[in-house]
Amino acid sequence: MLKNYETVFILNPVLSEDQMKDAVGQYEQLLKNGGAEIINTEMWGLKKLAYPIQHKSTGFYNLVEFKADPSLIASLEIEFKRDERVMRFLTVALDKHAVEYNDKRRSGAFKKKSKKEEAAA
Repeated sequence: MLKNYETVFILNPVLSEDQMKDAVGQYEQLLKNGGAEIINTEMWGLKKLAYPIQHKSTGFYNLVEFKADPSLIASLEIEFKRDERVMRFLTVALDKHAVEYNDKRRSGAFKKKSKKEEAAA
């Protein structure tokens, strides 16, 4: 049975834009090859880390939301551990409330309205 998951991983900031996109594409392909259905991918860009990792203070944050068989998660995380480009990763199983929240977030339900939009409403 497929479960919903969300993985956030941080890539090394010394990578070029192309190398970063290549790494993200590689993990998406790994998921697809394992029978996963990718729901959403977001590149959050270069962000400051809460604490230094490998003497770096920034990293490229990426989020992938997908449905997969639970057995695929172990192989995904092994690949993350082997890859020098990945500084940190976290995979979380989503419950029905988290899935509902993510659907709303993607549809823009939580976006703050600008002053003009509020005045027009």
